Amino acid sequence: MLTWWNSLSLVAQIFACIAVPATLVLIVQTILMLIGIGAETADGDGFSLGEDIADADTDTDGVFSHDVPDGDIDPSGLEALRLFTVRGIISFLVVFGWVGYGMESAGVKLWITIPVALVCGFAMMSMIALLMRSVMKLRNDGNLDNRNAVGVSGKVYLTVPANRKGEGKVNVMLQGSFVERDAVTDENEDIPTGREVVVTGLSGQTALVVRSK
Repeated sequence: MLTWWNSLSLVAQIFACIAVPATLVLIVQTILMLIGIGAETADGDGFSLGEDIADADTDTDGVFSHDVPDGDIDPSGLEALRLFTVRGIISFLVVFGWVGYGMESAGVKLWITIPVALVCGFAMMSMIALLMRSVMKLRNDGNLDNRNAVGVSGKVYLTVPANRKGEGKVNVMLQGSFVERDAVTDENEDIPTGREVVVTGLSGQTALVVRSK
C-alpha cells in the first residue's frame, strides 16, 4: 500500500484523498439507509433551491385556508432540486475524486482533468437530487388524501374537457403542499389553462371533479 501511495503524483494523491474517504462515507451511509437508520434525516441538512418559498407558503396556510394565492405561483418551484444535501455532496466528492484520480493516472493534463471531474461530479449530484425528489414525491403522494381537496381552490394547468370527455390537470394545495392532479368537469364548456377552479368532488381513485370559480 505504501509503495502504491509513493508511486502516485501529488495531484493523484490529492484526488485519492478526496475519493477514498468519500467512498467509505457513502458505503456507510448506504448501509445505514438499507437497514433503516438515517433514511429520513440523511438529507435533512440540505439546502433546497426554493425551500424558502415552500416554507413561506406553509406559514400562510392558516391565513389563506385552502385557497391558492392570487399571485402567479409556479408550483414546480416547490419541488426544486435539493442539490446540496449530505448525500449529494458525498456523491459529488466520490465521482470527482475517482474521475480525477483515473485521468491523472492516465496522464491526462490537469487543465482537462479538473473540469471533466467537476462536470462528472455535478452530474452525479444532479442524478442523486432527481432520484431523491422522485422518492420524496412518491412518499408524499402516498400520504396525501384526495378527499381533503374537496372545496379547495386551484388553477388549471392543462385544459379540462367539458362533460367529462377527458381529463385535464389542475394544481391545488392539498394538505399544505402544492400538487398536480388529474381533473374532470361536468360543465358544458372546456375549462382553459390558467382558469381558477374549485374542487367539488372526486372521480375514481385519482381524478378531481372541478368547476370554474
